[in-house]
Amino acid sequence: MPPRKMDDGSDSDSKSKRAKFEKGSEDYIRRRERNNIAVRKSRERTRQKAKETKEQMSYLQSENQRLEQRVQILSKELSVLKDLFLAHAAAVSQNEAADNGSDMKPQIKIAKNSDHEYSVITMPERPQ
Repeated sequence: MPPRKMDDGSDSDSKSKRAKFEKGSEDYIRRRERNNIAVRKSRERTRQKAKETKEQMSYLQSENQRLEQRVQILSKELSVLKDLFLAHAAAVSQNEAADNGSDMKPQIKIAKNSDHEYSVITMPERPQ
């Protein structure tokens, strides 16, 4: 982008400031050293931030894997507990049917899902 022109047709202040600091002058050398230090600090901060971001990403990925494994374990545990509950309910239902003198017994079917099995209990319909 070209320098802005002032109303009087001259270039903006930036060019006149540059003219004050000739390449060999003490002021120029001091400013260049300060600028170089600032650039080094900025680049180091950028590298440090990138490193911290990478470490955080790695930590979160491993945490995510751990949590996914935990979900799988808990899902299997839930499936087992459901089966136990259904088996218990079937036994209670059979006991109640026996106490009532009914010969109707619940039917238990084992259904398979993609990752586990589960029981389905159905009661036969009563004859009318």
